Amino acid sequence: MNKTNYLLTIQRLILIFESMKFSTEELVEGIRLGNKRLIAKAITLVESKKSEHRIQAEELLKIVMPFTGKSIRVGITGVPGAGKSTFIENFGRLAISNGKKVAVLAIDPSSAINKGSILGDKTRMEELAKEENAFIRPSPSSGFLGGVANTTFETMMICEAAGYDYILIETVGVGQSEVLVADITDVFLFLKIIGGGDELQGIKRGIMEMVDVIFINKVDADNLQKAKNTKLELKRALDFIPPKEKNWKIPVLLGSALNNEGLGEVFEKINEFIDLKKKTQRFEEVRVQQAEKRFEYWVQEYILGMMKRNNSVEEAYIEHKKNASAMVSNPSTEAKLFVEKFLRDSRSVSRDSENI
Repeated sequence: MNKTNYLLTIQRLILIFESMKFSTEELVEGIRLGNKRLIAKAITLVESKKSEHRIQAEELLKIVMPFTGKSIRVGITGVPGAGKSTFIENFGRLAISNGKKVAVLAIDPSSAINKGSILGDKTRMEELAKEENAFIRPSPSSGFLGGVANTTFETMMICEAAGYDYILIETVGVGQSEVLVADITDVFLFLKIIGGGDELQGIKRGIMEMVDVIFINKVDADNLQKAKNTKLELKRALDFIPPKEKNWKIPVLLGSALNNEGLGEVFEKINEFIDLKKKTQRFEEVRVQQAEKRFEYWVQEYILGMMKRNNSVEEAYIEHKKNASAMVSNPSTEAKLFVEKFLRDSRSVSRDSENI
């Protein structure tokens, strides 16, 4: 069977599998038993925007919630070409060799046509995908801000309930994605390469304020001295940035993910960082803050969704949005006018119902 026919067969099997219906109890049992097919089905359910799927997804997440929270959540970012997929594959295999289970949530850029994943990380991490204790899930960003899927946090919950020790989140590596990933992970790892033309010029202060570990990747005999110089420059730059965590000096490590060089040190530093956060009670404190941010995000999503489902409100939403896009007035002003109108109409409806 050639590669094209193989991919078509896989796609057909996926479509058949997606059409199968599973009860919440079956999905929960599958998750707890580590059944990868049912884990994938549960994630698909969580990612779905259909109202009936959202209801079941909420029920599912409520049941598995007591089994979550025991993993180490690692965000991994870097410019395209930094070797994120290679790093994740070999780092994941290293963690597995140390007796750990690894889940990879690779946030792929979405196709502008069908909103599906373009890169398909399962095809880029073939060796890791073969591991019994590994689970890889490419998820399309679906146009969500910064290239991060809006259900990544909920997907993490499912993977944690399935018993995965490390959740590795690979971002597309564009702009705002760093902030969003840092907001849902315990450790934020930045991959750097030599000769990309960015050096310190392209290392934004915002990223440096969020990172916990820096790994200069693709280091070999030819660029070793340049890598050492970059490491020195990075360490100097970090001296001017307030530490994200007290008593933690951000390590700048050198190595080659392709050649499995330096990954062991990254593994040690990640665990050292987690141990420090737990000793200072920062681990749980940060996780509480992350959960609160997710709450605020979903409040906004649900309110906006309710607004759009109301015909009169939707008309007003479209009108003010059009005014904003045409720059009839300032977008923030149009947003304020729309919200005020919505709240005024809501109060009016509430008073009318009380008078009935």
